[in-house]
Amino acid sequence: MVNSTCKVFIATSADGFIARTGGALDWLDRANASAPTSEDFGYSAFMQGVDAIVMGRATFAKVCGFDDWPYGQTPVYVLSQSMKQLPTGVPNAVRLLDANPADVVRHASAAGHARLYVDGGQTIQRFLLAGLIDEITVTVIPVLLGTGIPLFGPLAADVALRLAASRSWPCGFVQNRYDLPGRQQKA
Repeated sequence: MVNSTCKVFIATSADGFIARTGGALDWLDRANASAPTSEDFGYSAFMQGVDAIVMGRATFAKVCGFDDWPYGQTPVYVLSQSMKQLPTGVPNAVRLLDANPADVVRHASAAGHARLYVDGGQTIQRFLLAGLIDEITVTVIPVLLGTGIPLFGPLAADVALRLAASRSWPCGFVQNRYDLPGRQQKA
């Protein structure tokens, strides 16, 4: 058993989508543009408790399209079965892995990264199905997309959540942090 924690910090539309069907985040960009510039909705505090980030290939591709690399020197594990090498120009802190969630946690823990931020729809779903998610923070943006990429996919069984905190902002964002009390460390 590995002593690790895996946490999610993500935004969704009010109907549960993390991106449009094609991956566009224009709705989130518009919402963030209407929020106070001094407000990061707890992201900085969350990142202070993170040793490394785990994301899938699609999320990595989206992040690589940003004007600036948002993670500084925080180690990032990119999960992919199809990508054989990282593109040129990515920070040295980025590592490519072809591994299941339990092996990712073991690998990260061996590298001294026990507090993982799991990001990206499919990656979150895989870690959740493996029973490795300890905490989920979802910031709900007040917009309905009607269709898109859902945060959660099919589950083999119900996943009990315990509300740990909830807050809202005048711009309409509502954030809920849930603990997963039944989480079993399977790594």
